[in-house]
Amino acid sequence: MLREYSSSGLDAFDLAILRLLQQDCTLPQRKIGEAVNLSIASVQRRIKKMESNGIISAQTAQINPKAVGLPLTIVVEVELRAETAGRIDEVKRSFQEAPEIQQCYYVTGEVDFILIVIVGDMSEYEDMTQRLFFPNDNIRKFRTLVAMNRTKTGMRVNI
Repeated sequence: MLREYSSSGLDAFDLAILRLLQQDCTLPQRKIGEAVNLSIASVQRRIKKMESNGIISAQTAQINPKAVGLPLTIVVEVELRAETAGRIDEVKRSFQEAPEIQQCYYVTGEVDFILIVIVGDMSEYEDMTQRLFFPNDNIRKFRTLVAMNRTKTGMRVNI
């Protein structure tokens, strides 16, 4: 896949390293170096630079929510009453602080936010709505979509 990456300073080696890390962030740097034909020190420098430049934002483990007692994935569309910067920031902060909300997108279109919520059951979801949505006078309405199956998840970037 050919794209222009010069603005971010990425070269073919960096892209190859990123592809490998997206598949397995625990891959030893020795193995990465062998795969991309670089020394361990060079791989280490490149990874550290990509971390400090914000290209690599985190190295995390993807956990199967069902395996830890959180089998229910819910997509929530949220519509606000007032879309002033301060009111939007207030809602963003409340969503960021809620542990049930795994992803939050401020979007264009008919709704203002799309949330990905992971909970153990509907009563946990109801508790979250009672805590976050109903007391907030800026939330006009929300729509709940319950996922029947987690067909594709993850944060891999196609580079």
